[in-house]
Amino acid sequence: MAVRSLNKVQLIGNMTRDPELRYTPAGTAVCTFGLATNRSWTTQTGETKEDTEFHRIVAWNKLGELCSQLLTKGRKIYVEGRLSTHSWTGQDGVQRTSTEIVIEDMIILDSKKSLSEPRTTETEKTLEKDIKGDADESVEPPVEKIQEKQEAEEDEKEVKKEKSKTPVKTEIKKEEKQEDITPDDIPF
Repeated sequence: MAVRSLNKVQLIGNMTRDPELRYTPAGTAVCTFGLATNRSWTTQTGETKEDTEFHRIVAWNKLGELCSQLLTKGRKIYVEGRLSTHSWTGQDGVQRTSTEIVIEDMIILDSKKSLSEPRTTETEKTLEKDIKGDADESVEPPVEKIQEKQEAEEDEKEVKKEKSKTPVKTEIKKEEKQEDITPDDIPF
């Protein structure tokens, strides 16, 4: 009788560095990058604690090429894959072990606009103030605070654009209503 087994990892976190794309001698693409995940809990004394885990992510073939094109440091992503452990002897003769996550699926969870949008010095000062002021109280790392702030600013810009478009549409409608209709315009 065969016993089933499962090696599956699902993570949601922020990228700690830009992806590195390389090719094997056979021409197979392999992309590596880091991912950080956070965990917070409250102790019996009511103190909030936080722990961050850092993971090495590996993507092969087409997924690896896509990761190198679409991902950048700080992006929030979902990855799904399997654990893979490697052992080797280092240059100093010490036996070393490394565990990585070989992914089969990746979903980008944040907006590319919010990260690629150039920030003004006023925005940067506000973000720094928010990050420094809430450093002791915050459970999220600064990267997430920056992303949230940028997304809020993007939403505000879209609302302002919509508001600025509304009067133009209203004026056009008013002009259309002001046209005079003559008897010659009505077909009999």
